[in-house]
Amino acid sequence: MKSQWCRPVAMDLGVYQLRHFSISFLSSLLGTENDSVRLDNSSSGASVAAIDNKIEQAMDLVKSHLMYAVREEVEVLKEQIKEFIEKNSQLEQENNLLKTLASPEQLAQFQAQLQTGSPPATTQPQGTTQPPAQPASHGSGPTA
Repeated sequence: MKSQWCRPVAMDLGVYQLRHFSISFLSSLLGTENDSVRLDNSSSGASVAAIDNKIEQAMDLVKSHLMYAVREEVEVLKEQIKEFIEKNSQLEQENNLLKTLASPEQLAQFQAQLQTGSPPATTQPQGTTQPPAQPASHGSGPTA
């Protein structure tokens, strides 16, 4: 019989503490101390302060882990950006070399294909038996 009577009181106290904790937590997040949301904390003030302290510590830990993860991701992205810049520079050099090696007819054909949106032809024009240029063996630029 006695356990049935104590249970609702303990439950009510737990609900009260949880409610007070929620209000206190939200107030700390908002950065305001609003007297209208305060409850009587004479009996549970110390436990609420301890819980608030634990939550603050946990939030600080989560924040530090997130900051570490973000810094790590930023470093990875910076490295990818460097690689993309290098690849872009290499492709620009290759493009410039191909432009200098291409005949005027090939350039005109390429411009026409760009304007019509058709895919580039894979066969070489008649009369040319040259293999495709290898930009890696030519260095950094044309040697005309």
